[in-house]
Amino acid sequence: MTTKKLIIKFEDAAEQVHGSVRRIVGFVQAKSLLGLFDAVDLEANPRSAKWGQVTEAIVESINRDADIFPFKTKGVLVGSSDYQALERKRYELRFSDPATEGILDGGHNMLAIGSHIIFTALGDEKVTRKIKNWETFKDSWRANREAIEAIREELSFLVPIEILVPADLDDDAIVSDFRSELLEICAARNNNAELTLETKANQKGFYEAIKAALPDSVAKRIEWKSNMAGGDIKVRDIIALSWIPLSLIPDLPVKAPAPQNLYRNKGECAKLFDDLMSHETISERGTDGPTYTLKSEAVRSAIQVLGDLPALYDKIYAEFPDAYNKAGGHFGRIGIVRMYDPSKRTDKNRKYMRTQPSTHFTEQDVEYSYPDALIMPLVWALRVLMEFKDGKVRWRVNPTAFLDRHLIEIARNYKLVLEMSRFDPNKLGKNEASYGYAVTQFETALLKQEKAAA
Repeated sequence: MTTKKLIIKFEDAAEQVHGSVRRIVGFVQAKSLLGLFDAVDLEANPRSAKWGQVTEAIVESINRDADIFPFKTKGVLVGSSDYQALERKRYELRFSDPATEGILDGGHNMLAIGSHIIFTALGDEKVTRKIKNWETFKDSWRANREAIEAIREELSFLVPIEILVPADLDDDAIVSDFRSELLEICAARNNNAELTLETKANQKGFYEAIKAALPDSVAKRIEWKSNMAGGDIKVRDIIALSWIPLSLIPDLPVKAPAPQNLYRNKGECAKLFDDLMSHETISERGTDGPTYTLKSEAVRSAIQVLGDLPALYDKIYAEFPDAYNKAGGHFGRIGIVRMYDPSKRTDKNRKYMRTQPSTHFTEQDVEYSYPDALIMPLVWALRVLMEFKDGKVRWRVNPTAFLDRHLIEIARNYKLVLEMSRFDPNKLGKNEASYGYAVTQFETALLKQEKAAA
């Protein structure tokens, strides 16, 4: 792993030591932060930064009250497990683990200060208006780095900065303790706007196996941590699906959620997944850091199967309306269903859409838009096509081929559930009996398929 280095020069600094932590706190001129912008991202910060009223207020404060700005902000918190104190209040920081070291708090301050620096260098509001979040800021920073360097000496306004480093670099036990405590410190510093359970779990490494199992096109669209760019899929949507294969593993240290909670209580699904991954039989905590590594091969196999579920979920969503119609129903007549028809310029009943809808995970164009509660029992029933064998979860049959062969037949019988619930998504998605009925239909279809094959 590449180690990044930078030097921070303080105007005023004080050191405090307690336990495994040495705290260096004081003011730095903004020009001393240029190296920090170059070397470090917000990977260690559980919340990414995006442009908004807060960042606008910070920039306004710099422009209007530069002299008192360092007293109006809590500044930036930086953590590093390796450093060297130099002369003239300078400190060399070395970052080897970007997931736990770097900017721990103050991401919005950094975004605002960095955007102000870019505007000072270019004097072009069009450039800074394109900065929407940390990722677009870093693109602009790199593209304009030469112009920024040219105005270095103009960046004299002060910024509060706090650096946390190990209390004693020569003591391996203290360094190890420090690394383990960084994540807890980071989470506590960000609790002014409570971090989601999913954001904390991501920082602990609980989602790394899921990220590896999912197609890149899906993984990059998930909001693994708060305010993450491109995160238009909530991580708990994926975590809820993970319990479909996980529920097949016998003797899990955590009880799987009820099927209907995959729809009605995804928060519980996320909490139970956190409990599962925290268990000593499932994951192993690093000896010199706060992150965990998955060690249960059974859980790993279930997560590999999870990698197939977003596409299967979307396949059911896209194809169920046609299967329902071929089974004798009239999907478009269901009150909660909307249809895509760009020719409909006026629609008092809001039955038609002029913008084409798409599936949740893979963004396939579809002709109907409807609540996913209508198909959640069918998605849960995919577990019928899985098995736990030789210590691992795997597919019994090809799920795509199974749906191609049996979805119309399943829809014909599943119509009864829709009709009994009067097409009420809450009644359907929150009723455990709906899930049991869907499982029965999958089991019947699979039995027929296996008999035919025999």
